[in-house]
Amino acid sequence: MIEMSKEVLYEIAEEDGMLLLDDMDDAIIGLASRSGQNTIVAYSIDKIIEILMASGMEYSKALEHYSFSIEGKYMGENTPIFIRLLT
Repeated sequence: MIEMSKEVLYEIAEEDGMLLLDDMDDAIIGLASRSGQNTIVAYSIDKIIEILMASGMEYSKALEHYSFSIEGKYMGENTPIFIRLLT
């Protein structure tokens, strides 16, 4: 496995026009790519929920905010992808 620091990821994201979510750096889990499409930033859904809850939201409100304001927001072809990791 090739390791990448978040600093390197930020540099790549800026150079390639990838979109980053405000205040969600700790939820970044890597980059995602598909044939014929731009590489995009990948976020952990569970970590996003944790960050929202740490800011004072209850679980149900954090989940609702994530669903409508984060996952449901299309920001163009460089919109990040959201991943729920297997346990």
